[in-house]
Amino acid sequence: MHHDADHATSIWPGLAVCLGAAAVAYGIQTVIPGLSALLVAILLGVTVSHAVRLPQVLQPGIKVAAKRVLRIGIVLLGLQLALDDILDLGWAMLGVVVVIVAGGLLGTVLIGRLLHLPAPQALLIACGFSICGAAAVAGVEGTIEREDEDVATAIALVVVFGTLMIGIAPLALSLTSLSSHDQGLIAGGSIHEVAQVVAAGGLIGGGALSAAVVVKLARVLMLAPVVTVLGLLERRRTAGTQHASDTARPPLVPLFVAGFLAAALLRTFAPMPALALATGQQLQVLLLSAAMFALGLGVHVSMLRKAGIRSFALGGLSTVLVASIATGGVLLAT
Repeated sequence: MHHDADHATSIWPGLAVCLGAAAVAYGIQTVIPGLSALLVAILLGVTVSHAVRLPQVLQPGIKVAAKRVLRIGIVLLGLQLALDDILDLGWAMLGVVVVIVAGGLLGTVLIGRLLHLPAPQALLIACGFSICGAAAVAGVEGTIEREDEDVATAIALVVVFGTLMIGIAPLALSLTSLSSHDQGLIAGGSIHEVAQVVAAGGLIGGGALSAAVVVKLARVLMLAPVVTVLGLLERRRTAGTQHASDTARPPLVPLFVAGFLAAALLRTFAPMPALALATGQQLQVLLLSAAMFALGLGVHVSMLRKAGIRSFALGGLSTVLVASIATGGVLLAT
């Protein structure tokens, strides 16, 4: 079994680099509190991908960081999620969250079709913009047939437009007469990444941050049903094809989605010591940052150029669509 030993050693160099980058990103976050480690990690990855050619020996570990480490991070994200906080939003607001995700998904896929983008790319962009950014892209890409470029493009667009929203959303919301709580609800409903929502909620101030994060986490929770439904659709699609027997069919509910829900239930119903929660949160930030660094390494300007103006247009239109549904929904629900 000498081959396995080889494999085991081969993922460590790349993993070590990704975890090292995550530690750096985490350090930067502690120095500049408004800056999220996940965002720093993605930007580090993008910077490194342009600055140097990484040695081949790092590739296996980078792949593991982008996939397996990410999934463990998503499971730990569930620990941050007390379901009663989400239920406290009230049914009207929960309905708004469902409409944001469903409307954002369907609308973005339709706009993608009008722009003649490849269907998987439009779907990945739709999931990233409607649910929870890069983590949703990475969560969904395992259940559908797609190209690596589609994944990289979707993640790059989440970074670009989500980062823009950190500045635009608080500015636009400050021009309204809404309470900081309602501004937070809109920010949480509109912005792509959890980390970007935290940054924007912090900028709005007042009660905005907690409101924004709870709405965002309610959207994150939608990842489970969306991934499950897409997995079912993909199974149906591949059921009729000849090579269905050779290819592994996607699982009905991916393990990490089940883990994410289990962690949320644990957090809700089991008394969790504060230390365990804090450790879980730090670990989750580190693991997700390592994964974001790995994903960032896959983003290169040449890809964005290749992605072209239509993908960018979809990113912009999808952002406007999700933000509009969120704003309208919050105004109706509150």
